[in-house]
Order: sequence, then C-alpha cells, then structure tokens
Amino acid sequence: MSEKVEVDLTGAKQNTGVWLVKVPKYLSQQWEKATGRGEVGKLRISKYVSFTLNEELTLIGGLENKTVSAPREHTFTMQSVGGQMLAVFTEASSDKIALEGVVVQRAECRPAVNENYMKLKKLQIEESSKPVRLSQQLQNPVTNNYKPVANHSYNLEYERKKKEEGKRARADKQQVLDMLFSAFEKHQYYNIKDLVDITKQPVIYLKEILRDIGVYNVKGTHKNTWELKPEYRHYQGEEKTDE
Repeated sequence: MSEKVEVDLTGAKQNTGVWLVKVPKYLSQQWEKATGRGEVGKLRISKYVSFTLNEELTLIGGLENKTVSAPREHTFTMQSVGGQMLAVFTEASSDKIALEGVVVQRAECRPAVNENYMKLKKLQIEESSKPVRLSQQLQNPVTNNYKPVANHSYNLEYERKKKEEGKRARADKQQVLDMLFSAFEKHQYYNIKDLVDITKQPVIYLKEILRDIGVYNVKGTHKNTWELKPEYRHYQGEEKTDE
C-alpha cells in the first residue's frame, strides 16, 4: 500500500496564476551561476514583454576553449494555454506537496539576434559536431593475422560516391558552415546552385548541412531558395528588410 502524501492547495484557493516560459538552454545555465539573492535579470511587462539578463551573467566559457558573451536582451512570444489545465507543484518534503498555482499564460523567451548571438550559435554547432572519441586499453594483445585486401569495401564505396558526385570532395562540416554563414550575412536568399558554387561541395552533402541551419522556400516570391532559420539570421544592409 502506497504512503499518503499531503497536498497543500493554498495556491488553488488563492487563485494564483503563473506563467510557463520556455527559455534557451544557455539562459537557464547562466541563471544557475547567480549568487547572492539569486537575481538573474529584469523582466519588463508593458505592451510587450522583455527580459534583460544581468551583465555579470553574460560571459559563457567552455565552448571550444573560448569565451563568448550571451545576448542580454530577450523578447517574449506569447502563446495561449490552448485549453489545457496545467499546474505548478513544489515538493517541500517527502510527504508534502504544494500547489503553487495554475498556468494562465505560456510564452517563449527569444534572444535578440545580434553578433554575440551568432558567435554563440556557431560555437554551439562546432561543439555538437565534434566526434565522440572513446579510448579503450586492450588487456590482451591482438594476435590474429589478416591477409592484406586489395581494396577495402569502404574504399570502393568512396570511389563510387566520388564518381557520382564528380570531382568535388567533402570539406569539414565546420568549414562549410563558416562559408554558409558568411554568404548569408551578405544576402538572405540563395538557390542551391549558387551555394554549390560558393562552397564547392557535393549537392547531397551540402543539403544535409543546410537542413540543420536553413529553411527551403517552396512557394512565394523566393520560391526554390534557401534562407537561414530565424534563430541564425543576422543580415547586413538592405537584405534585412526582406523578411
């Protein structure tokens, strides 16, 4: 038989409403570094809702052994609860749970897309693209003898793909990302042929990378072109007004 748990419903009696807000991962990580009273920034609620991160929490280290600054200014995109009944509970002890309130508003906290944000996203992509290396010490030496193979299967596969894709050789993913970000800083829209000419990469490989950072337009004025996803956009000059 399970133990009885006491539930404090004071929050329900007081009709306490709370917001459920989705925030970027880096923002929650920086909040954990707050000292003293735990103040992490300022929330402004007027016609629009915005959040400003405390300046001392903006420095982010540990990515590629580099230090970058997180965006300070953030805007809230408000969303409806959608007919769901959502509540927030806290566990004060092993035998007591308190209802803090019912969710009355949902929102998403989004950073201002500026140079600092673009540097942060590029470093995060570099970090996620790193192969995971595992070193393992062998307890017993390998004694099996193998006859040399004239041409390994993976070499044959590589030659097959090379013939299919022409003479273009795949560059490191991060190098391709750097070329793409540099190109999209100049213009907002590109067709795949232009991006192939810029990066000198096979079409199939290039599209794999573009799906991570870009959006393909299938209709409208810029049909059959690629552009960056909203979280990566940082344009120069007049192109910024094309959105």
